[in-house]
Amino acid sequence: MVYNIHPIFVHFPIAFLVAYSVIVILPFRKWFPKVAWKHIELVLLFAGVLGGFVANMTGEVAEHLTRANHKLVETHATFALISMWSYGLILAGEILTLLSSIIIPKHNIRVLDSILSPIHKILTINFITKLLAIAGLVAIVVTGLLGGVIVYGVSADPLAPIVLKILGITI
Repeated sequence: MVYNIHPIFVHFPIAFLVAYSVIVILPFRKWFPKVAWKHIELVLLFAGVLGGFVANMTGEVAEHLTRANHKLVETHATFALISMWSYGLILAGEILTLLSSIIIPKHNIRVLDSILSPIHKILTINFITKLLAIAGLVAIVVTGLLGGVIVYGVSADPLAPIVLKILGITI
């Protein structure tokens, strides 16, 4: 017998990435200036993206175990992918920061620096980071709503009929 373990793995990345987005979007640095927000953000982002990959893999298995509306499941998967790309790009910017500040200068890899530097500069612009965090947050909310519709039906969330109509999904 095959079990659907997807619901076990989806909630932690959602919590981590929503918390990350809230911290990045709201002015927590101004409200609590003595807190090391960068470290908190990095832990939430890394754990959330890593957990998101696990949730995505278990979601692929769950897709074959469910008899839900195909368009609903595919739209759920698309919004999950959008959220993973949004947060993945933010994490890529953070990894490039680490590479450009520690590894590349230590090993004097100029070719790699010339390739990665423009990407790093774009991904670490504060406005871009906030925009990606907002896009990821919206995508996670829609993904969760659609996941709730798959499991509990349209009546579980009062916003479900509105979102389904906007997305053109009929159940």
